[in-house]
Amino acid sequence: MMGQVVKLEKAAVDNKAAGLGPGGAANDSSIAVAPPAIKPRRTLAWTPARIGVYGFLIVAALFFLLPLYVMLVTSVKPMEEIRLGTLFALPVHATLEPWLQAWQSACTGLECNGIRGGFWNSVAIVVPSTILSIAIGAVNGYALSFWRPRGAGLLFAILMMGAFIPVQVMVYPLVRVLAAVNLFSSLPGIVLIHTIFGMPVMTLLFRNYYAALPMELFKAARIDGGGFWRIFLQLMLPMSTPVIVVAVIMQVTGIWNDFLLGLVFAGSEHLPMTVQLNNIINTTTGERLYNVNMAATILTSVVPLALYFISGRWFVRGIASGAVKG
Repeated sequence: MMGQVVKLEKAAVDNKAAGLGPGGAANDSSIAVAPPAIKPRRTLAWTPARIGVYGFLIVAALFFLLPLYVMLVTSVKPMEEIRLGTLFALPVHATLEPWLQAWQSACTGLECNGIRGGFWNSVAIVVPSTILSIAIGAVNGYALSFWRPRGAGLLFAILMMGAFIPVQVMVYPLVRVLAAVNLFSSLPGIVLIHTIFGMPVMTLLFRNYYAALPMELFKAARIDGGGFWRIFLQLMLPMSTPVIVVAVIMQVTGIWNDFLLGLVFAGSEHLPMTVQLNNIINTTTGERLYNVNMAATILTSVVPLALYFISGRWFVRGIASGAVKG
């Protein structure tokens, strides 16, 4: 008996020395855990294909950024520096006087009130045109996707034909129609024109978005007693934020950058900013002021650029959420 006790005590001492627990089990507190193996950092292989891709991207970026750089630099140079012909050089004596002159006192024909009048005219055209075209397009897309009235396919085909007809083909008939109803050369007339031309694309945009939504939502709302306008206003419209953002960006940039329709239908009292910019560039009394022209050009493009920078993330999100699915 005593011999067995001695053997057990000796085994316990050996296990303790070896880092084992009672009965020969491993002692977790005494086992050293090996550190995880560090994977070597993957080096970037400069293959000919990768070099070609980066080279193309750099050239494309320079192609778009170089004119913007020239415009910005020229717009803050005095005419004395511009006459030296240093197109890409930074200004020695930078000045904001060309910007003030372009906004307040540049000549747009017989009047020298700057481009600010065209800015407010563009705002007065863009806001109602965007709201009306999106509202009508949303209702059309909702009706064509869920209610599907008789002749819906034919109506949709006609709208799509209108989206692909060149604007220049329809200018003269629209002039005659607006003149007959006393809307030619007026603010309501140009708003109506932009609403008509924006409606087919907006209908297509919203129809494709609503077609990607589950039909079960609409059927459940119908079972609950929802009618046409109640389902649209309380169910479909709150779910349409991504596509509405896409539609706003498309309409605002398209209407703001329009030149032909504003020139023909707006009238002399409501000329948009793009037409006023053309008048500033083509109106010269003596020396051509390139710095003022560049400043006026940048001022004209501020609204579309700001819209893209501010809501570009929402635009991509709206596209990814099904805004152009069909």
